[in-house]
Amino acid sequence: MDEPAFEKARDRAVRMLAYRGRSVQEVSSRLESAGYSRSMINRVVSWLTERDFLNDEAFAREWARNCAVNKLWGNRKITLDLREKGISGDAIERAIAAAREEIEEHEALEMLLNKKLKNRTGGKTISLKDKGRLYRTLAGRGFPPPLIYEALRTLKEESIDYGE
Repeated sequence: MDEPAFEKARDRAVRMLAYRGRSVQEVSSRLESAGYSRSMINRVVSWLTERDFLNDEAFAREWARNCAVNKLWGNRKITLDLREKGISGDAIERAIAAAREEIEEHEALEMLLNKKLKNRTGGKTISLKDKGRLYRTLAGRGFPPPLIYEALRTLKEESIDYGE
């Protein structure tokens, strides 16, 4: 029979995972901040991993897919986010590649740009100042500058108000 401290730590970790998927590092950090010892954390993580409740590869794939498809993030932001969660570089690359099979990075950028243009201008012309704001928004979402420049450059000239 398991000891009560282990059961308590395990139940806490399972509740975290029931709320949303997490990486090994996230679960470990949360248990550590709750005051559990390193050996207890290792036991709980092993228990969860053996039962496939905790799987960094699967977590990374699902997280990358959600960020790429639903949040319309660029690869750079997805990479940084997963790295913060303790996912290895190889797992991040595989997760992003799988997510990009569903929606390419340039498609996500175009969808986000269209959404922002629709919300910001309501079909009216946009100024160069608006283009600067759009650039910063897209860069903040993790899209590479060359891709952003290309998308902004291809906006129809008649839709741009140069403020003259």
